[in-house]
Amino acid sequence: MLKARILTALIVLPLFLSALIYLQDIFWATLILILTVIGAREWCYLARFSVRNTVIFMVLTTLLGGELLFLLSEAVEASPYAPTAIWIYALSTLFWTGYVPWTLKKTAITNNTVILMVIGWLVLLPTALALYQLRAIDPLLLLGFMGTIWVSDTAAYFTGRAFGKHRLAYHISPGKTWEGVAGAMFAVMIYGFVWLYVFAEGAYLLSLVPLLIVLAILGIIGDLFESLVKRQAGVKDSGKILPGHGGILDRIDALTPSLPFAILAILLFNTFQS
Repeated sequence: MLKARILTALIVLPLFLSALIYLQDIFWATLILILTVIGAREWCYLARFSVRNTVIFMVLTTLLGGELLFLLSEAVEASPYAPTAIWIYALSTLFWTGYVPWTLKKTAITNNTVILMVIGWLVLLPTALALYQLRAIDPLLLLGFMGTIWVSDTAAYFTGRAFGKHRLAYHISPGKTWEGVAGAMFAVMIYGFVWLYVFAEGAYLLSLVPLLIVLAILGIIGDLFESLVKRQAGVKDSGKILPGHGGILDRIDALTPSLPFAILAILLFNTFQS
């Protein structure tokens, strides 16, 4: 399993970085849409949709995702800070900070098919748009925000293994601990200071580091939410497309709440600075 994880990472990461930096906008949007559709198929599996509902959800997701990416791409051509999708990012933030914590407290999600479809769109579509718009602003900015989640996850894992005693959410994800969360927050703080002083010469100290900490917290919430969904579905992974890693949703679970919030914060900051 470990060898498969490492081999997959060695193949996928360079491909992703190459796409992030070199792909033309139209091909980047196409790649995002493909990943969104794959994620939609995995969501159908986790939500236990019937064949009919799976087809409906997949078709609607493709149409919605394609149309939203098209509209955003047109707006971003005029300005990468275009607020076209700001309401979608705001709705995503409300979902992750309101509905999801309530659901995690209940340790159960709804079985209603329509609601599950809406939840799937709230998970997938804002993330797709955030991936497109953050790259339009600066590919390295997108990479920096994604790096925040990677640093947080890595630090939480190793800190939790070394010092973890107090369970964070035992009935959802027994391996996560409060000590791991503390380690993640500390690592993200250091990461933020390095980012500031290497790339921004210390500018935005009072805004960037707190933002990264919030992103890390949202990432943990996203991780727990997918763990809850998988636990309710009775499966270990959302899919098998990435050997050793599971599915697309398994790899982006912490990004789905954090990236929409990141672009929302940037758009609001840009608005107030104008």
